[in-house]
Amino acid sequence: MKKDYEKKYTTEELKEKLTPEQFEVTQNEGTEAPFKNEYWDNIEKGLYVDVVSGEPLFTSMQKFESSCGWPSFDATINQENMVYKEDNKLSRTRTEVRTKRSDIHLGHIFNDGPTETGMRFCMNSAALRFIPFEDLEKEGYSDYIYLFENEK
Repeated sequence: MKKDYEKKYTTEELKEKLTPEQFEVTQNEGTEAPFKNEYWDNIEKGLYVDVVSGEPLFTSMQKFESSCGWPSFDATINQENMVYKEDNKLSRTRTEVRTKRSDIHLGHIFNDGPTETGMRFCMNSAALRFIPFEDLEKEGYSDYIYLFENEK
């Protein structure tokens, strides 16, 4: 099954497709509550995709426990699919992370990660959908199974 990551949705279509929280986070740059979101403590093997387009963004192998209350990753599957914007909404400057194709707000990136990348992609669960490894083929993501071949 070939995915159409390029499909553009109207605001009305997004309101039908997404929950109110997903809409607020992805379309209005909202932030969900820490430690009370779906994936902050998920340890299952699988793929995290853009909740709007379905485009793969992160793997479970890139996820780490950051104690911040949101899912955190040290890298992305494809850096070219991300857009970074300066965010001055709080008392300090942060870097917002958005998807290139669907232009949704994912969260923010920080340079305090514990791995060799030094990065911490602090994402909102509401901007993501998790596909368990055993469902990748059924969900049309068999092209991404190779990413898990060297998993320890």
